[in-house]
Amino acid sequence: MKKVLLLILISLLLGCHSEKDSDTISSASGKLYTWSQFGGDPGLKSVARGPMKLPLHKIWTLKTGADIKSSPVTDGKTVYIGSSDGCLYAADTKTGKLKWKYTTESVFEAPPLLTGSQVITGTLDGKLISLNAEDGSLIWTYNVEGKIVGSANQGESAGRLVILVGSYDSKMHCVDAETGKRVWVYDTKNFINGAPAVSNNMAYFGGCDAILHAVRIEDGKAEAKIDVNTYAAGSPCADGNIVYVGNYDGELLAVDIAKKDTLWSYIDLEEGDAFFSSPAVISDRIVVGSRDGRLHCLKKKTGKRIWTFLTQSDVDSSPVIVDGKVVFGSADGFLYIVKLRDGELLWSYEIGEAVLSSPAVAGGYVFIGADDGLLYAFGPKQNK
Repeated sequence: MKKVLLLILISLLLGCHSEKDSDTISSASGKLYTWSQFGGDPGLKSVARGPMKLPLHKIWTLKTGADIKSSPVTDGKTVYIGSSDGCLYAADTKTGKLKWKYTTESVFEAPPLLTGSQVITGTLDGKLISLNAEDGSLIWTYNVEGKIVGSANQGESAGRLVILVGSYDSKMHCVDAETGKRVWVYDTKNFINGAPAVSNNMAYFGGCDAILHAVRIEDGKAEAKIDVNTYAAGSPCADGNIVYVGNYDGELLAVDIAKKDTLWSYIDLEEGDAFFSSPAVISDRIVVGSRDGRLHCLKKKTGKRIWTFLTQSDVDSSPVIVDGKVVFGSADGFLYIVKLRDGELLWSYEIGEAVLSSPAVAGGYVFIGADDGLLYAFGPKQNK
């Protein structure tokens, strides 16, 4: 009886529910739920499962020494994020208490990747770093010849786990997750800004060469190269063989990799601007932020616009879809939650400084960084 009461109490404190396969911080069964990488999954589809009850409340903040461009990840117990102060921080999800920080002489803008017991991220001085997620101790370092601003992703090559990361050295690097040793390198003709999306044993990525590359993870060989008209600053999203990617001219494209052809493209010729945000994709809709200050919602099949939501500045933050809602930040200093169906504003919080970071969403909780140097945690109202 005591055990049952204890589990109920834990559930209430964490705002949990009984859906065992949803992305929550924890459940009554003790299972932890995660947002382990930018985009939420290897395809970078940015969809979190489980309910999100509004209004959210600010639970805690963690102060870093400079602005935060990086985006957080969580394993359910700890939240990890990089800062422009050159430190990677690990904080307790419930309290925000600092567990450890790893200090470099550079800047972290790339979101971390959690895989196994490792947290892996890149720096602006061209280092891909693997740390022990529990205590922050260094496992390995892999050097590239340009800055790393996009998240790493993971895949499988020759039966082993590998890490994929792009760089301003115009290369996509594939390294062994255990040792940090090079497996292969794929050359492009210009900077790679975003994270690669992974689906069907392929890595999909764009960059300043205006090409969407489809590369086999097994051997680093190109399967397809599709012209996306101008450079792609954000990360693509892969849903099976269809890849969605935005470009600097304010055009969002849906590309069929198998056919090596563009299915549709969306552009607002009157008010549109560059897409630095990466799209979030569900069964019938796509949402993506733009430097026109709007969040755009489109029909997945045709690219036809359904609605837009206007903020007061650039939306570089990549949205997350959860429970019929969309969570995203804006350079106007607000964190927003709008209704997926029609873009109606449901909740907002004024941070007061630009929010370029993308949210990590798990179990009705939202973690996000901002230019004020704070990592924020929002969630259900806490019982005192």
